[in-house]
Amino acid sequence: MIKDITIGQYVPGESFIHKLDPRTKLLISLLFIINLFIINNFFGYVFVIIFLALTVYVSKLPVKYLYKGVRGVFALIIITAVLNVFMIKGTKDTLIFDFGFLSIYEEGIKTAAFMAFRLILLIMGTSVLTLTTSPIELTDGIESLLSPFKKIGVPAHELAMMMSIALRFIPTLIDETDKIMKAQKARGADFESGGIIQKAKSLIPLLVPLFISSFRRSDELAMAMEARCYRGGEGRTRMKKLVYTYRDTIAFAVFALLVAISIAIRVLW
Repeated sequence: MIKDITIGQYVPGESFIHKLDPRTKLLISLLFIINLFIINNFFGYVFVIIFLALTVYVSKLPVKYLYKGVRGVFALIIITAVLNVFMIKGTKDTLIFDFGFLSIYEEGIKTAAFMAFRLILLIMGTSVLTLTTSPIELTDGIESLLSPFKKIGVPAHELAMMMSIALRFIPTLIDETDKIMKAQKARGADFESGGIIQKAKSLIPLLVPLFISSFRRSDELAMAMEARCYRGGEGRTRMKKLVYTYRDTIAFAVFALLVAISIAIRVLW
């Protein structure tokens, strides 16, 4: 389960997607999420799936990474779908099952399937961003996009640095959690048997050393940054300048076509 979490992991490569400007990938990812909420029928998701499949193919990412990312939150998707099945009400004509206070309508099933599709595509789409963009590129891209807000007092560099460090530490903490779990199991710990309360209690021997390790790593990182005279983003230079190229123009054009199709389907369908 721990190894199924792919958030923050980066897969090096030389594909067309890897070489895109990080600002382009960030903007497209943000608009991709918005586009998922624009679509209001299953037919619109056909074009999203085609776009996502094309992106994965061009980026040459192993499909197992995307599958593992979805499998890690599969329980959340199921819970969301089940809640929609029983919470969404319809008319008497669309009633499928009725047992006391439990009733299932055709609208509930459609909404549950719709939300499940949306969550799966959302996770896969955002996973492509982190899998094809290094933490340093993400930091530079976020800072560049937030830089216009410096005029109103937004600490662009600090926010970008915190976000990139958080993303970077997710795989590290996952590996640390896996090591601690294996060490605890070797000493007789049981994380799987028993009820929910028993499983929650069994996590205490795991959480305590994990928190201690996290604080130690953060303290070491802070000392390392201070030893290198880090004082924030003011006056800092970059080894690699962010420059838009023809690749970014092509990516924006393809995604603009997807958005146009989604809007057309919502208006005309």
